[in-house]
Amino acid sequence: MNKYSFLHRHALCLPIYSTALLYVFYYCISVFEFDVKIEPTSVPLDSFAQLILAYILYSISRRAWIFFILHALIMGVLYIGNPIKIAFFGGPLMPDDIFALRSLLLILSGWKFFALAFPLVALGGLLFLNFKLRRLHNYIGGVLGGVLALTVIYQPNLIVYPIDTYIGTKEWDQRSNYLWQGATIHTLLETARYFLIADKAPDIDVARAAAKQLLAQQPFIDKIPSTKDFKPRNVHIVLLESFWDANNLKKIKFSQNPLSDDFRKLWKTANNSVALVPVFAGMTANSEFEVLCGFPVTKNTVKFERQLLNEVPCLPRLLADKGYKTVVSHPNVPVFWNRVNAYHRVGFQTYWSEKDFELDDINREFLGDSSLYRQVLGKISSTLESKAPILDYIVTYFGHWDYPLNESRPPQITSTSQVEEVNGYANTTYYKSREFVEFVKNLQKSDPNGIIVAFGDHLPFLGEHFAGYVESNVLKNSRGEFSDAMYKTYVSTPLLIIDGQKGALKVGRLPLYQVPKLILGLLNIHQPTIMDYTMPPEKERVRPLTGLHFDEWADGQVRVCKTPPYSPECERSLAWIEAVKTVSNDLFIGGQFTRPLLDKL
Repeated sequence: MNKYSFLHRHALCLPIYSTALLYVFYYCISVFEFDVKIEPTSVPLDSFAQLILAYILYSISRRAWIFFILHALIMGVLYIGNPIKIAFFGGPLMPDDIFALRSLLLILSGWKFFALAFPLVALGGLLFLNFKLRRLHNYIGGVLGGVLALTVIYQPNLIVYPIDTYIGTKEWDQRSNYLWQGATIHTLLETARYFLIADKAPDIDVARAAAKQLLAQQPFIDKIPSTKDFKPRNVHIVLLESFWDANNLKKIKFSQNPLSDDFRKLWKTANNSVALVPVFAGMTANSEFEVLCGFPVTKNTVKFERQLLNEVPCLPRLLADKGYKTVVSHPNVPVFWNRVNAYHRVGFQTYWSEKDFELDDINREFLGDSSLYRQVLGKISSTLESKAPILDYIVTYFGHWDYPLNESRPPQITSTSQVEEVNGYANTTYYKSREFVEFVKNLQKSDPNGIIVAFGDHLPFLGEHFAGYVESNVLKNSRGEFSDAMYKTYVSTPLLIIDGQKGALKVGRLPLYQVPKLILGLLNIHQPTIMDYTMPPEKERVRPLTGLHFDEWADGQVRVCKTPPYSPECERSLAWIEAVKTVSNDLFIGGQFTRPLLDKL
């Protein structure tokens, strides 16, 4: 055997060597650094799938050393990227995260930006430079890769059904799916599923059938016209970033209350009302969509990004048609979460973003709430003085992980928690609650009859694998182990609705998507609107989440509906959710065939 045949034979084995070496290396990092362990019984099939992909990549590669770097980068994304996301957010990477990548790059700075940008640029550049189609094996690899891609896109059922059948999938527990399937199998499966169940615009017959089903379920009393006349009143909505009551961590002792005394007194007048939100520790735009448009988000996707294509009569547009000035304020990059387009499509006339504010109270990169409130009041003061009605929507920025404070906000609170984020968060929410109450006081001096709505967009991140919550047994370290009560906690944030001089309303536990209809009721606007479609039947409160939903009744009992066979109650609420999804797709991405039906109410 000459040395050339020896080298050639070993060159052909390079994908085997790289797959084995990288799999072991990344597996160890995943287990020991992030405590995420793919089940050993799943490793052989997962590594074999990765080996096939490695040979496809190798067959179209120009240089062996570039192939190895590419393979290392790709496997790094799969086998390190997934554990990172699981540790932070409880679930692995999903296809929609590709669309969130642009938004993430917009807010990162310094070394964090380069840490993410460099591998992406390197991956794209090396793929381009190393691509080769000159010999037969190059073409064979290219054809196999193309067939796989076309199968994922156009015949995804050929991938989804066999894997679901022989390995199994729990849509509501993607963390477990990842551990039992492995990174390669899970990524391939969920990419195929993305194309299989992608939201589509329904045709006119399907859309209107769903709309009629929803309207027929509405209580009769809701269809009786009100005798009260519409009288314009200002509406102020404040989204409080990552706002939650850390006192729910019962096993942790704080040196003082994380919520300021003034806020707790105000919240108590509302009987500590709660919003049931669609997300945890991120994707703020989904909570925005619900509070502005009155439809629930049911999937792990950012609604503003690709599922809001039409101009829709959401709350801002409805009020603009009544003569309101509609403005939104958020001191962030304007295009983050596609907000420029999304805000326009829901009916905002003015969007004040980062460039429109003086960044005079920066906590690392986040503008403090007190400065934001002060500047917003200055911007809308002339409108308030003119008595012209206004919808004033504020999205706060201060409160993002990892909860930085500047010199004007020294730490006030210590705790017995062993989780670093708990102390940081307690101090952040102390300042957020205090500054919000001060804003309410200042606002009510010039607008005593205005409606004020404030809510937390999601619970805060408190350590990897829900560590801060696990410490007090508020949550388990995996969503698959949550009790029914834990799912309720997982999406419950403070809610305040102040009805002018009448004070705070006691609305109990309210799904966030029901807030817009409540606001319209306070304004005595009883005309048919798209919010009529999302009034749940039987007066129960339904909170859809990815892969599951739960029903909550007036007595506080919760029933989580995950997998069939469903109870009669779950069957009913599931049918309602499916009809809502159909109408939602029609209104936001489709032909809007369901809008004329509202005129007949």
